[in-house]
Amino acid sequence: MNVIIFSTVYFPLVGGAEVAMKEVTDRIADVEFDLICARVKNGLPSTERIGNVTVHRVGIGHPVDKYLLPILGSLKALGLYHAPRTAHADRSAERRPEGEGAHDAPRTTHDAPIIWSLMASYGGFTALVYTWIRPKTKFLLTLQEGDPLEHYAKRAGALNFLHRKIFERADAVQAISRFLADWAKKMGFKGTPEVVPNGVDIEKFGCGAQGAGRRGELRASYGFSDDDVVIVTASRLSLKNGIDDLIRSLTHLPANYKCLIAGEGEDAQKLRVFTEKKELSDRVVFLGNRSHDELPEILQSADIFVRASLSEGLGNSFLEAMMAGLPVVGTPVGGIPDFLLDGQTGVFCEPRNPESIAKAVTRIQTEEGLREKLVTQGMELVRVKYNWTKIADRIREMLLEMNKQR
Repeated sequence: MNVIIFSTVYFPLVGGAEVAMKEVTDRIADVEFDLICARVKNGLPSTERIGNVTVHRVGIGHPVDKYLLPILGSLKALGLYHAPRTAHADRSAERRPEGEGAHDAPRTTHDAPIIWSLMASYGGFTALVYTWIRPKTKFLLTLQEGDPLEHYAKRAGALNFLHRKIFERADAVQAISRFLADWAKKMGFKGTPEVVPNGVDIEKFGCGAQGAGRRGELRASYGFSDDDVVIVTASRLSLKNGIDDLIRSLTHLPANYKCLIAGEGEDAQKLRVFTEKKELSDRVVFLGNRSHDELPEILQSADIFVRASLSEGLGNSFLEAMMAGLPVVGTPVGGIPDFLLDGQTGVFCEPRNPESIAKAVTRIQTEEGLREKLVTQGMELVRVKYNWTKIADRIREMLLEMNKQR
């Protein structure tokens, strides 16, 4: 079975959606994946093998490439496969070593490939254009969107009717939360969306894994003492993730409550200036961008995870923190209620309410037995429901079912 994935970008330019795609495709060995994305940045090869995916980048290496993706990406996809196939051959024999030039030559296939769009954005528009040219193509749409949904309509502007066409044309939808599944129906998807969440690398983030032995050393390196209560968050530094509210919450907490912030984003400088104005610089540490491999030990050096999101497609950072053995605080928005049950697997706070964040943190620290309960039940939830291997199996079944329907 052959699958072409359309995505706005791919590694090394990644967010949670791209990480999820790699986790899933790495675990589906019996499908051949080609991924087409915008180059966006100079110096990235036009073709390379990343995990179980052959990546093809189109464009001139400039941000304008994402706007050109629907045309250039469709043409690239058409050039990769020719139908019908006249002679049977083993596709695996066509594999080439990783690097520039792999899979560049046009290939023939008996059946046209399934196409798979990572989000209903530029990759979704590319998939739509491709299906106009190849109307019998089976189309899987994955929804990983995390910004407020009204933002997507605003960004689409006059092209909003085309944005809706992506949903109307999809043969199947995989949404990472019930919230996004409901959105798919509102946008015109005619079937029943399949809710298949993102997952967690259980071995990497498991409590007691690589970072636990260095807890004291790491806390000292960040300037925290053993008596400090360290609140950690890991996210893009943007308004929708409520980082400013988290910083404000420190004014409602004792002086030994500190904040560790991992990530960068469009509001990073504003948040640093805001922290100085609030005279909280001695209580807030900005780590900047850290790799996903560094995240487990960062989490395990802290005491509580907080992300006061204004919107959230799912919230993978919460799940990773749960697996790392931290109690979590979040808002009841987007896909967060799929996994956060107040007093069971986490504690809710109100959006845009720093005092509510402080009360939630204090509750975890003072309510007898609550911390242990949240940690135990949070870890068990992740193990059972958010295991990447099980998730990849479910998506593989969706692809196989689509393949049968061709």
